[in-house]
Amino acid sequence: MSIQIYILSKLMQGDNYPYKLKKELSEPIPFDKMGNLTESKLYYHFDSLTKQGLVEPREIIKEENRPDKQVFAITDKGREQLPLKIYELFEKANKVSDMVVGIVFIRHADKNRIITILEKKIADYYTKQTNLNNMYAQLSENQSLQGNAHYLQSYIHHSIEHEIVWLEKLVEKLQTNII
Repeated sequence: MSIQIYILSKLMQGDNYPYKLKKELSEPIPFDKMGNLTESKLYYHFDSLTKQGLVEPREIIKEENRPDKQVFAITDKGREQLPLKIYELFEKANKVSDMVVGIVFIRHADKNRIITILEKKIADYYTKQTNLNNMYAQLSENQSLQGNAHYLQSYIHHSIEHEIVWLEKLVEKLQTNII
């Protein structure tokens, strides 16, 4: 889904072709390698978006001694679907790191709707934290599991706290239009 959001967002800026987008992802920071994005994956997603009616081929650029370049454009349906894909990405994300592409292209979505999604995630994390604390309290009553329970509680508590802090910072930055 992140790759499709990236493609649609780039096509919102103007017609483009897969190889150029791949090259943009690799310079100056090799995001393509960091995200294990190969050219074949990019072409696969262009094909998928075409089948969904979200992008369409515009022209083929022929150059001597070079492969043909198929240029794509976003469709009206693609413009409508882009924010929905961004909302879905935020809803399905388990961590802030899963939201990176959505954050980068957040300008294509309604920030208030994203804030609502994030606030629900924060509330869910607090609920999860309370439930885990209750569960670990029961586990630590068992002397043989006390050390295990403490370690797990500490690890999960810090992981959840970390996500809550960064989600709250993201909400604050969205509310103050820093992002």
